[in-house]
Amino acid sequence: MDGLYSLGALVEPLCLWYRENKRSMPWRDDPAPYHVWLSEIMLQQTRIEAVKAYYERFTKKLPDVEALAAVSEEELLKLWEGLGYYNRARNLKKAAVLMVERYDGKLPADYELLMELPGIGSYTAGAVASIAYGIPAPAVDGNVLRVTMRFLNCRDDIGRMAVRKKMERSVMDVIPKDCPGDFNQALMELGETVCIPNGVPLCEKCPLENLCAGHQMGNEKELPVRKEKKARRVEKRTILVFERNGCIGITRRPDSGLLAGLWEFPSLDGHMGISGLREWLKERKINVETVARMGRAKHIFSHVEWHMTGYRIVLAENTLPDIVPGLVWAQREQLSDMYAVPVAFRFFLEQIFASVR
Repeated sequence: MDGLYSLGALVEPLCLWYRENKRSMPWRDDPAPYHVWLSEIMLQQTRIEAVKAYYERFTKKLPDVEALAAVSEEELLKLWEGLGYYNRARNLKKAAVLMVERYDGKLPADYELLMELPGIGSYTAGAVASIAYGIPAPAVDGNVLRVTMRFLNCRDDIGRMAVRKKMERSVMDVIPKDCPGDFNQALMELGETVCIPNGVPLCEKCPLENLCAGHQMGNEKELPVRKEKKARRVEKRTILVFERNGCIGITRRPDSGLLAGLWEFPSLDGHMGISGLREWLKERKINVETVARMGRAKHIFSHVEWHMTGYRIVLAENTLPDIVPGLVWAQREQLSDMYAVPVAFRFFLEQIFASVR
């Protein structure tokens, strides 16, 4: 890593700043290994404030590794509903099962053994090892890369795995042996609250202002460097919210691929107008009382965008229940309490629940 200064220069001022400014968080106030691990998985792709309520609900229902290992997938996914990236939840359970089998229901106090568990990469292993067990291990995420690249005035592409691995080694060289958890959390905290992304770091509030090479050279807004991602693919979908005798029709998604195994409303490819939809229903001899527009919604995944237009279709009483293969009729309370429906469909769910108030 080319830069004006060594990372060693930031250790002492950063740790002092952290101890004076660290925020209270439930997993930080009680850094048991299970809590640290769970919070780090939840915080991937999700804001801290949004995670707190999920964390409290999850740990109340599943307070330890044994409870997580024993929970059904349906209940697990319902607890995870809204956090997205549902394979993270599935990997939590897989890892918990292995911990029960191998480690007496505990997370191993070993960086390499943690790395062997499903869903745990170098960052999560480093966070658990350092915060929960006091083991000197790097925990380099996007926040840490942003802080260190600015500090070193380094223009390496942070999207490259080789650059991340090199930074992990650099952090490992300077991590204090007596407080590795504080140091790793200090880097994260600075990146979350001061050395923030999108070209607007709050340098005047930074304890490293006079030490930061990027700031001294006037380059902080240009760093870190990341090769531009490919544009997301856009998929247009027509969402069909069937209603019959007060129940709503849902289907389960395939067991692999996007949103695997979760529940959704039936849909058609492309955007269909209301006259085209009526013709589609007529061709399939689906008798309806009303067809009403529900409006348009958009949901962004990492590599694809769904542009959705929705219709609420109230079926006539004499309509057969199996109008769509695999359709399950759920009461509104079951949609709320039992079935895990992805946040992608929140726009339509909110209208369903509002209609009975």
